[in-house]
Amino acid sequence: MKTNVSKRYSEFFNERTGGGTSVTTERRAAAEKVPKFTANPFALGVSSGEPLPDGVVLWTRLAPEPLGPQGGMPPEDVTVKWEVARDSGFREIVKQGEKAAKREYAHSVHVEVEGLEPDSIYYYRFHAGYETSQTGRTKTLPLPSAKMDHLAFAFVSCQHFEEGYYTAYRRLAEESLDFVLHLGDAIYEYGPGTAAKNVRLHKGAETLTLEDYRTRHAQYLYDADYQRARALFPWIVTWDDHDVENNYAGLIPEKNQSPDRFILRRASAYQAYFEHMPLRQSSIPRGAEMSMYRRVTYGDLAEFHILDTRQYRDDQANNDGNKPPSFDSTDPSRTILGQEQKRWLYDGLRRSQSIWNVLAQQVFFSQVDHQAGEVKILPMDGWDGYSAERNEVVEFLQKQHISNPIVLTGDVHTNWVFDIKSDFDNPNSTTVGAEFAGTSISSGGDRASSLHPDTLYIENPHLKFFNDQRGYVRCTVTPQYWRSDYRLLDYVSRPGAPITTAVSFICENGRPGVRRVSENV
Repeated sequence: MKTNVSKRYSEFFNERTGGGTSVTTERRAAAEKVPKFTANPFALGVSSGEPLPDGVVLWTRLAPEPLGPQGGMPPEDVTVKWEVARDSGFREIVKQGEKAAKREYAHSVHVEVEGLEPDSIYYYRFHAGYETSQTGRTKTLPLPSAKMDHLAFAFVSCQHFEEGYYTAYRRLAEESLDFVLHLGDAIYEYGPGTAAKNVRLHKGAETLTLEDYRTRHAQYLYDADYQRARALFPWIVTWDDHDVENNYAGLIPEKNQSPDRFILRRASAYQAYFEHMPLRQSSIPRGAEMSMYRRVTYGDLAEFHILDTRQYRDDQANNDGNKPPSFDSTDPSRTILGQEQKRWLYDGLRRSQSIWNVLAQQVFFSQVDHQAGEVKILPMDGWDGYSAERNEVVEFLQKQHISNPIVLTGDVHTNWVFDIKSDFDNPNSTTVGAEFAGTSISSGGDRASSLHPDTLYIENPHLKFFNDQRGYVRCTVTPQYWRSDYRLLDYVSRPGAPITTAVSFICENGRPGVRRVSENV
């Protein structure tokens, strides 16, 4: 017996030290193939997105040196293992597999998990070499036919790294949510020090190349508060201008660049966006084009039409900015959606069986007059610069009797609530729906709006609320009502601000428009 035990110990020792049999040699050779990293390869965290009733996308990117060339990764592809479990301890693993982290996509990983149960919470993680990622938490959608009595989500946008800390994401991570909806400006393209009040600095010059955009995304994702929020909920994302360049329109840049150069820049920005977001393979860009508009259906309760108001739009009217309406801005041929996306939107709205129908998009939908007096001063980058198409969409919602239209908006770095009117120039016209515009996570820094609330309320009778704090909007949806809570911070110039619900608005099923229900909760 002693001899046998000694022999087994000897074999075990040889395996650990590299001596002994040919089996040990094979294991040593296999061990040499295991990738080795200079630091934690999961430094950018994990996230999930694009939930379905039977699946979800799991994301990570291997980057042991996130701000270094190629993220500190070797030139070859790396195999990553993934696991999905019903419990955070991974005692009940329900799905697992392998996926190549490809060099051509910055060693990012997009796993499209299938075969999960609807309306269920799962936990996931990744393994690369001898390293294991953080544990993420996600949730599938209910079946489209399911009768749902509750949905809780938050929508966010605009997170300029230099202008503030991501405390809003830390507070968001404390919420109980079914998903997070990001409406754009996940990064800002500017070089360092361009913000009015910098609390931290961008790495590198203005983003122009693929490597520039990758580094910028990595710098943002390296933030611990952002990572925490990304890991806790499934994310549904769409982009806006700063994910490429401020106020770009289709293939037309804001700044003086040659068309060919801007096409290359847009292609680089689109690829980097895909690489760093939990998106499906169907969104892989083809050059300077990338499919982003899509639908998310939450049982019979709500259908979200995720729009792209950047890629297909005509150039801004009147040379952009805040300008009086003109023949150009009211031209019926102008489009912010593009004809194909608009047909897709109308078809989906007609077919919808949901109680609430949501347009999740980027820029002001309602008319917004910024100046006192008879002459209107309207934002040309918003739907006011494409007013004929906006009016067409409103008419469609009204004539087709679309159930409970809600518009969610990012971009503007401030908080707004509107009744959507059939004629914005006539306060007594029919109210068709409601628009909730959310503030930024950090863009704009501490309260610094130059707008005058009294003027805004007088010139825009359909405006029900304006505020210039940072934060996010938490939405609670039931068959009877839609509630939007404006969750706001007093400051982002330093970490740790508490969050409060400054005001809440309700929309009642079958009664278009908003009603203010609480304040300073």
